[in-house]
Amino acid sequence: MCNIERPKNLPPVIVILGPTASGKSALALAIAKKTGAEIISADSRQIYRELDIGAAKPSSEVLQEVKHHFVNEKNIGEPFTAGDFAIDAVERIHDIHKRGGCVVVAGGSTLYLEGMLKGFADLPPSNPEIRARLLVELDQLGNAQLYERLRQSDPVQAATLDPTKSQRLIRSLEIMEITGKSVTELQSSGKARHTGLRFITFGLSMPREILYQRINQRTDAMIDAGLRDEAEQLYHKYRDLLANKETNALKSVGYQELFHYFDGAIDFPKAVQLIKQHTRNYAKRQLTFFNNRLPVAWVEAPNNSRELATLATTIVDIN
Repeated sequence: MCNIERPKNLPPVIVILGPTASGKSALALAIAKKTGAEIISADSRQIYRELDIGAAKPSSEVLQEVKHHFVNEKNIGEPFTAGDFAIDAVERIHDIHKRGGCVVVAGGSTLYLEGMLKGFADLPPSNPEIRARLLVELDQLGNAQLYERLRQSDPVQAATLDPTKSQRLIRSLEIMEITGKSVTELQSSGKARHTGLRFITFGLSMPREILYQRINQRTDAMIDAGLRDEAEQLYHKYRDLLANKETNALKSVGYQELFHYFDGAIDFPKAVQLIKQHTRNYAKRQLTFFNNRLPVAWVEAPNNSRELATLATTIVDIN
């Protein structure tokens, strides 16, 4: 148990990050069981109710066994940003410490983790004129050409983006035009917030081919568990949000491909193939982000329950 008695004895906050399907949740749970910690989920999808199978959400049994934060707290359509998470997560960690507890953070949402660990640089507000022009260029030239423009100017930022999605792409180009500096330059020069917390961040590493194999296997397991039915219910319930593209939660990998299937644009086997492909692409972007933007101590991901227990013990003993 953490058993905190005085503020000066506050334990470090253990952070477990890594690419999707690397085993973050299992390791965080093992550490929490050893220490009596509460878990902060740094996953931008798990906070939403109804995104269950596709978000790899902890089971109801696990949620009853260990207190989780930022799981099943928002309805689809409710806004919740990386900035919101950064502020709320720090507040909750302080509250847990005041109650004599300790914390494990686990997740792979890059901006959630960066905001919590480092804070965000002071980025300029949107410029309506510049944004309108960039949106016209996007419509005329397409995502690929604007993405290449960003890649030439800010390869680090570009490597963390999905080239097929426009929101962060347009914002990154807008910031460059407003400030004359790249997002990477601004973020690197930004001052970290003084949260009063000490984070120790571990990343789970494994050979790329094994990671991709795990992603493919997990996708098949999600399909077997009923992901298709879950996505179909969302598709019919939130047609208006999907049509107006008003919520990022429904644009998530694993759901958007099935929505295209329900639209009749692709068949089901193709949807499953694209889920695997897009998840592999996402994992690659996560690794690029973590390696370039966050201080991480990389450890070999466990392959079985014995290795998992050993790694959990090692991390607890280090701290």
